[in-house]
This record gives sequence, C-alpha cells and structure tokens, in this order.
Amino acid sequence: MDAARKQQMERRNRRTVLAAFTGVAGMVGVSFAAVPLYDLFCRVTGFNGTPMIGSAAAPGAGEQVMTIRFNANTQPDLPWRFTPAAPSLRLRVGEEGVAFYNATSTGERPSTGISTYNVTPEVVGKYFHKTACFCFEEQTLTPGQHVDMPLAFWIDPAIAQDPNTRDIRTITVSYTFFRSLKDAERAGALASAGPHVGRPPSQTQ
Repeated sequence: MDAARKQQMERRNRRTVLAAFTGVAGMVGVSFAAVPLYDLFCRVTGFNGTPMIGSAAAPGAGEQVMTIRFNANTQPDLPWRFTPAAPSLRLRVGEEGVAFYNATSTGERPSTGISTYNVTPEVVGKYFHKTACFCFEEQTLTPGQHVDMPLAFWIDPAIAQDPNTRDIRTITVSYTFFRSLKDAERAGALASAGPHVGRPPSQTQ
C-alpha cells in the first residue's frame, strides 16, 4: 500500500471514529435533556394541562365569559391552612384576572412549603396564561403567620375557536403545597405541573 493511500485510509478512519463518538455523545446529551425538553414542550404548548407562562399581556376583553374555580390542597404533614380567598370568579376571555390564595401556619415552629399547580380540563392548558404567581417558590411561615398569595392570569380568546374547547365554560385552577419538591415528585404532582421555577428552593426539613 503506497503512502498516499495509507494516509487517506487513516483520515477516513479518524472521521469514522469522530462521527461515532459524536453520535454517542449526542445520544447521552439527549437522554439527560429529555426531562427539561419535555417540560419546555409543556410550557410552550400547554400540553397535559400545563398552563402557559411567561406570555404577553392580556389582549383585551372578548365576548365569551368563563368561570374560573380555585382549588387548594396541602400535604398532610405541612401545618398550614391553605385556601383560595374566593372560590371562583367570572372573567371574559382576553381580560386579565387577579385572584388570591391565603395561607396560615398552624404549627409551633417555622415551616416551609412549595406549591405545584395545574388547570383542568387539561385541553385548556395552552389557553390559560399565567403572568404572575407564587408557584414553585418556597414560602416560609412562622407560627401563626398569615400571607396572601396573588395569581394573575388571562385566557386566550382562541379558546372559543378550538373545537376541543369552545364549549368549555368552567376552568379549575388547582394549587397544592408540599414540604419540598421531592415530596411533590413522590406524590406524582410534578408529572403535569408547569416548571415555573422562581427563587431556587433551599433544603427543607
């Protein structure tokens, strides 16, 4: 084999090895990115009842009126009383609404909670836009402390044009407070919750 052919084969082998290595590295990277990419997909599309977040301002009130119901739950060992300030409100599509949840510590020591959220029916997720909320931000309450937590949102008027959602007149917004994200994950609450991460959560007891 002459020197020129030998060099050509060596270059070809190096390219083959490099391509194989790049492919393996890419697959490893994709496997590690699978969960964040799925979360991003949920946020952008509203898939699985995940409310849209980081959206533009409300476009202005349309004709259709929706009833928004508010639901509140608390992990049994979190010593809080957590409730919506009002059970529901009526809102025109395209109009920004503001609601409040109330939390009061019933424990004898400071306690920390972090909430997940979702909307139902799931098909309305891509039309429910949250512009401000307390979800995925740790809240620490001292004994007896009471706080009001705001939620600002609007509903895309396009909900009235979608055959899957145009007959829906009621949307339920559900928040659940857990002691930690690990507890929420163990309870299966992160499977359909939007990853709206605020302040980085610290280690809770």
